[in-house]
Amino acid sequence: MSPIPSPPTGWRERADRAVARGRRLDRFIPGALLDSRVSRVGYWYGCTVGWVWGSIWSTGRIEKRQGLWVFRGLPAWAFPRGGVCVGGCFLTGDDRPSDAVLRHEAVHKVQWRRYGFLMPVLYALAGRDPLRNRFEIEAGLIDGNYVPRGH
Repeated sequence: MSPIPSPPTGWRERADRAVARGRRLDRFIPGALLDSRVSRVGYWYGCTVGWVWGSIWSTGRIEKRQGLWVFRGLPAWAFPRGGVCVGGCFLTGDDRPSDAVLRHEAVHKVQWRRYGFLMPVLYALAGRDPLRNRFEIEAGLIDGNYVPRGH
């Protein structure tokens, strides 16, 4: 595994602003869509998509860890970065994810339950830079291997 690069100067302040901006935007989402029956339907839809995708492409062990269904052995093109959480499923490559990574992914599972169908849209709008993506920041940049320990 390659070492995690040091984050740029001022990353914490930018991360804090990204989280605050995301929370302000949440106020514009109707309450009936957050942590509701509607969001649960979206969460279960995400779980179904994760299970189907993981079942098709996983060549490794499938196990339940830290409240997540972990599908290993997917080809690199079948998931972004080091893995992806879809509903309550974590889809990844051959390596066994660490407890820290699964703590990070478990936060994404909670985010899926809160936002449901909105999660993929809101995540995309938050951008691909994990140091500015409120969902990655809230899940923990260190546990997600975006920032080295001690930063």
